[in-house]
Amino acid sequence: MAAGWSNHSDPDYPHVILASPDQHYALALEPETESYSKWWRISCTSDNENWYAEFGGNTPVEILAGFTDALIAPAPENTPDVWSILTAAGWSYIQDERGHELAEHPDGIMQFRRWNKTTSWNTGWIACALLPDGLGGQESVWEAHLGNTPHLAAAFANALIDPAPVARAEYDVPHSNLVTQKPGGRQGHDLAKEHATRLAQARATAVRSRRTALTTQPGPSPAPAAPVAAGPRR
Repeated sequence: MAAGWSNHSDPDYPHVILASPDQHYALALEPETESYSKWWRISCTSDNENWYAEFGGNTPVEILAGFTDALIAPAPENTPDVWSILTAAGWSYIQDERGHELAEHPDGIMQFRRWNKTTSWNTGWIACALLPDGLGGQESVWEAHLGNTPHLAAAFANALIDPAPVARAEYDVPHSNLVTQKPGGRQGHDLAKEHATRLAQARATAVRSRRTALTTQPGPSPAPAAPVAAGPRR
């Protein structure tokens, strides 16, 4: 909303539907009874892009915000390499004989992967938080399908490796045994101030994007010169 997106939600239905000013992007939040299912969906249908992204209900909103912040900002001229972002933070990286790529956090709980586009229909990035299921396999805490737009995946990866703590109530963390919780130093007014700052940044980004779009649009072609009638020679 702060970035100029319009609200198309039905007040009689428990969801949120937003559309970007150019109508190329849509965001839907549809909470379900199961927090492990997909709650957030973001899609793009334009002449230059066609992708969708989905996020489970347990996906930390601070990490999801890295994706949406990049979505409303102009795409960078040079996109950072997603795998380099993760390996610089200590993650491992492998590419198997089929060309599938996988980066993994040292504790084995977080993964970031992408299938080889020549052998899979899903060419987008996937991030997930996993736990041992006690049967030799793994179960998902949350999963995010990020589409196939590199700069958005890179923004999500940067948010994913951010070591800054997040504010949560004591019982609002699934599998709380996996995290270290300490009494929060930030009070409600601090969080409200941070939120107001984010909204101001989103508005400023939207204004800059609109100005950039206006300055890069080709101007009208000059009108042809009016013909000059030739008079009699004297």
